Amino acid sequence: MSSRDPRLGAYMIGVVSMRYSVHPQTLRLYEREGLLTPSRTEGKTRLYSDEDLERLEFILNLTRDLGVNLAGVEVVLGLRDRLNRMQEELERLAQALEAAGVKDVPRPMTGTGLVKLTPHGLRKRS
Repeated sequence: MSSRDPRLGAYMIGVVSMRYSVHPQTLRLYEREGLLTPSRTEGKTRLYSDEDLERLEFILNLTRDLGVNLAGVEVVLGLRDRLNRMQEELERLAQALEAAGVKDVPRPMTGTGLVKLTPHGLRKRS
């Protein structure tokens, strides 16, 4: 397991474009639409982090494999982000209850049974 921060920017647009067979203008469009938010250098060069690449893979799975349009991608990403925030909040609440001495605090479910999109298509979470 790596201790590297997945939010750190490391990949320039040309590298990402070649790696994922996506035109640089498509990546710029995803940024304009708010689907991706790469960091920028002082010279305004886009830097894509490992986290950005995971999000791009998810977007490409939706568009290429499932035929979802960008409006649909925005909805799915918004729901996914909201679900992640809710799970984090549930975990914080459970920790606060435990710290307050409450016994048998129910823990948020980690295995939701949801279908996970991978670079290789749909996979059922284990």
